[in-house]
Amino acid sequence: MDTRFNRPTPSDREVDWNKTKVLLSKTDTKGTILYANENFIDVSGYDEHELIGQPHNVVRHPDMPKVIFKFLWDSIKSSENIHVIIKNMSKTGRYYWVVTDFKIIADGDGEIAGFFGTRKSVPDNVIVKFIEPLYKKLLHIEEVSGLGASEDYLIGFLEERKKTYMEYVDHLIATGKDDKNKISKGLFSGLFEKKTPPKK
Repeated sequence: MDTRFNRPTPSDREVDWNKTKVLLSKTDTKGTILYANENFIDVSGYDEHELIGQPHNVVRHPDMPKVIFKFLWDSIKSSENIHVIIKNMSKTGRYYWVVTDFKIIADGDGEIAGFFGTRKSVPDNVIVKFIEPLYKKLLHIEEVSGLGASEDYLIGFLEERKKTYMEYVDHLIATGKDDKNKISKGLFSGLFEKKTPPKK
């Protein structure tokens, strides 16, 4: 990031924005912003000329665990589109949560030329009940034991739920539930129920 502006101090206040809006941006392969729509610009709090040519992490919030971005880039390197829940930070330091769908832009030879990001709001209950506690735990693990330990924890967390990260995100947004114990309960239901002996 260049010296056009300093990194803001994070605030505990959320950006007041119209959550029906869709925030769009286009970046090159290195994550440099090439285009941002008006909604993206408005919510970020930056002027358009401050964003264009900047690395996309200009809006990254320090509360975000690095492992989420590792998952993101690992998928992109495998030429897979992915969507992730991200906490961003505006120019004022206020935060806003979005689920971002990253689409790969390929050139004529099929090589990755850039990315198109489409962002929508996430239900508050999904953030408060599930995503925020998970991300805080991942961030704490990273601070104490490093990125590898955080990745191991997240892999185990997802394996317990028998879902990929994207499937987990989709399930939370669709149902507002984690359902981590649903499978085990299903396996054992009926085993300990009192059975009525058949009549002779």
